[in-house]
Amino acid sequence: MGTSYNKNVERWDVFEVSCEGRKDGNPFTDHDITGNFKGQNENVTVDGFYDGDGVYKVRFMPSFEGEYEFTISGSFKQDQGEEVSGRFTVTPASEDNHGPVRVANTYHFAYEDGTPYYSVGTTCYVWDLQSDERIDQTLESLTEAGFNKIRFCVFPKHYDYNLGEPRSYPYEGTPMDSSVLTKDNFLQYTGAASGNDWDFTRFNTEHFRHIEKCILALRDRGIEADLIVMHPYDRWGFSCMTEKQDDLYWKYVLARFSAYRNIWWSLANEYDLFLHKTIKDWERYASIICEKDAYSHLRSIHNCRPFYDHTRPWITHCSIQRQDLYKSAELVNEWRQRYKKPVVLDEIAYEGNIQHGWGNISPEEMVRRFWEAVCRGGYPGHGETYMSGDDVLWWSHGGRLKGESWKRFKFLHKIMCETPGIGLAPYEKCGWDEVCAVPEETAQMTPVRDYYLFYYSFMRPSFREFYFDDNTEVDVEVIDTWNMTIEDRGTHKGRFKIELPGREYMAVRIRKHR
Repeated sequence: MGTSYNKNVERWDVFEVSCEGRKDGNPFTDHDITGNFKGQNENVTVDGFYDGDGVYKVRFMPSFEGEYEFTISGSFKQDQGEEVSGRFTVTPASEDNHGPVRVANTYHFAYEDGTPYYSVGTTCYVWDLQSDERIDQTLESLTEAGFNKIRFCVFPKHYDYNLGEPRSYPYEGTPMDSSVLTKDNFLQYTGAASGNDWDFTRFNTEHFRHIEKCILALRDRGIEADLIVMHPYDRWGFSCMTEKQDDLYWKYVLARFSAYRNIWWSLANEYDLFLHKTIKDWERYASIICEKDAYSHLRSIHNCRPFYDHTRPWITHCSIQRQDLYKSAELVNEWRQRYKKPVVLDEIAYEGNIQHGWGNISPEEMVRRFWEAVCRGGYPGHGETYMSGDDVLWWSHGGRLKGESWKRFKFLHKIMCETPGIGLAPYEKCGWDEVCAVPEETAQMTPVRDYYLFYYSFMRPSFREFYFDDNTEVDVEVIDTWNMTIEDRGTHKGRFKIELPGREYMAVRIRKHR
């Protein structure tokens, strides 16, 4: 094999160099490989990784077009002579390739080429560790629903409705005998390492290659991979590894996945439930990301009860699970003011009918929370937990969606994309008894003259009166957010009255007449 690589790669795609190297000792810990990639506008050095069978790889995501050269070095080579080197060309990005997502306008997101990105996400923890058939079903469902972000795990998950074994494990070794597990005794195994036999210094490369395949499948559908690197729902011992084992894992994950443009880093799902981790540990993991991720992908950490300190400089956006039984989206204004960062409500409860309070809200309530969050300048996330005879719930396994809320997200996303500029902001100058959104760029103006989006949630007004000034002509539309209709109500100026159907979940969009 020697060394292999492609001579051409498009901007923001993955350029990969594969090198044949040493198999002696433990290649994951005893040998290293590093790549330097240099173009006219950037000079980037990244770690590579061992991919099994004597093959070492280095990956790079070029941010510019043009000619590049690279050198590969490290102790991986049998012959410690000259460095491996070569040249390649970065071609323009294809039509649907906008680069990685970045923070924009303080509270919002845009792709690196400037295209606004409006997150409509879902949670599906271990869809990637299911059968090929179910993975294909999940990808079809994601596309049909119009989701553009999905949260999922590297490690398998152990919890209610998740007592089976995954398709693969991240380490070489053998798991405990799962035949001893029941729904009554599973808690005693959470976080336990006993009964497992893992070598935490040797990764199962097939497990990671499969996750990469899933990341690429998402990328090709325009979906961001919000990768949960650690979580506490564990019977295999992955949540209670040593500091040295954790750091080796983090560096391997970063070396393998950082070059994919659609990666987001979620340090943890429910960081505060880890029995063996402290804030010092999470800050150490964050420092590893900041050092090893040459592309500065989005980074956050998710809570169960107390929030992490989202003001920390390494956190790019807030990843929030609601803390209140009832309120979620209603608190977006407060969180925006407190953290001055994008607010992503990754868990606002799940549409479904399981016993847990976080998993049995109605589809109407899920859609209401989405619209409420969006009109307050946040980005809500979906989940679904309907009981199933085979215990296959979307929230963890993926497959086919059973609910109703997902059918209404493409409609909302279209409304979001029609926002002037980048992102909506809450506008409290209109009135106390309605939720009003305006473009972020104009939120501090009095009055805003070009765009308003009013949302009436569970309220049912039969009409609303509006007044902005005496001269500006505006076009008015009445939006039924549940039935997904937009009704033109003509052009108005001065003081005017708009009749409404007296139903829940209505909105009014008012735009300056052109």
